[in-house]
Amino acid sequence: MPLQSYILPVALLILSNVFMTTAWYWHLKFKAMPILTVILISWGIALAEYMLAVPANRIGHSVYSAAQLKTIQEVVTLTVFVGFSTFYLGEAPTWNTAIGFTLIALGAYFIFRG
Repeated sequence: MPLQSYILPVALLILSNVFMTTAWYWHLKFKAMPILTVILISWGIALAEYMLAVPANRIGHSVYSAAQLKTIQEVVTLTVFVGFSTFYLGEAPTWNTAIGFTLIALGAYFIFRG
């Protein structure tokens, strides 16, 4: 398999997670905004996420198992979330967060160890 088959799904999952994290958490800075408005804007942002995640999984399933794809997605989600919460929300990770995410990464290791 060409290297692109391994890299493209991960790149698409990274991009899709940027959109999904934004869709889920952008509005926390705008608590006065009506909830229906927040939902509609978030749905629009999430559409971009789906347009990236679905092809990522379809392409990725040629070289990764479904469990591996889900594991990649979860590790990417946590990584993107830490960056988003730190830089956008101003909520730096704590030691407990780091320990928890490390344990999740350890789980990912066992999924890929196969």
